Amino acid sequence: MVSQLIGKRGLVVGVANEQSIAWGCAKAFREAGAELALTWLNDKARPHVEPLAQQLGAALQMPLDVEQPEQLDAVFAAITERWGRLDFLLHSIAFAPSGDLHGRVIDCSKEGFARAMDISCHSFIRMARLAEPLMAHGGALLTMSYLGADEVVAHYGLMGPVKAALESSVRYLATELGPQGIRVNAVSPGPLASRAASGIAHFDELMDDARRRAPLRRLVDIDEVGSLCAFLASDAARAITGDTLYVDAGFHTIG
Repeated sequence: MVSQLIGKRGLVVGVANEQSIAWGCAKAFREAGAELALTWLNDKARPHVEPLAQQLGAALQMPLDVEQPEQLDAVFAAITERWGRLDFLLHSIAFAPSGDLHGRVIDCSKEGFARAMDISCHSFIRMARLAEPLMAHGGALLTMSYLGADEVVAHYGLMGPVKAALESSVRYLATELGPQGIRVNAVSPGPLASRAASGIAHFDELMDDARRRAPLRRLVDIDEVGSLCAFLASDAARAITGDTLYVDAGFHTIG
């Protein structure tokens, strides 16, 4: 992974703290030589994220709540002004209202479903649209999924259909952007103790089950996810697009 991203510039969205998958990816990108732009969700998150962004010497550090269209426009305007191009983008955000997430899918509200889909899926499409003109010479778009997109995972609920839509979007975006040399992939980590995962009921049980049954008999960590993402953002992965790549100690293979 050493130096494989020297000269490349990327946007990382989704760092909340040191346990975030996006933080593991940001570290890997920087260690591989990339220059980064990092965002935080809001003023409450800023004290946790800004020191991390400074630790990596992020060239751009800005707020980004994808439910506020003007903030997304501002981030890409700043990238255009500062760099004039973008080589890769990591989208690592997901949300569902707790009342809809913890119930049955059949009982989820129209409003909760729409909000979960907007934040967790459509925001990636919006970012891809804004990134496209900045990737005139090709690039890589990455997002985070989970096994619950492909099969029923207990207590994952509403996020299963939402992540399935995200993976499908990856395939369509890859097809549409491929002629411009823009690659689009999803990464599907095994269960990790992150802030986002804490909202899923009985998540400790899910981690214990994965640890016990995965072929490697262990969980993965954010640094291992970061290593895969750094590879996918690099030219070494220039022929890989439209895929969902698992980094879960083999858990997805056991059925």
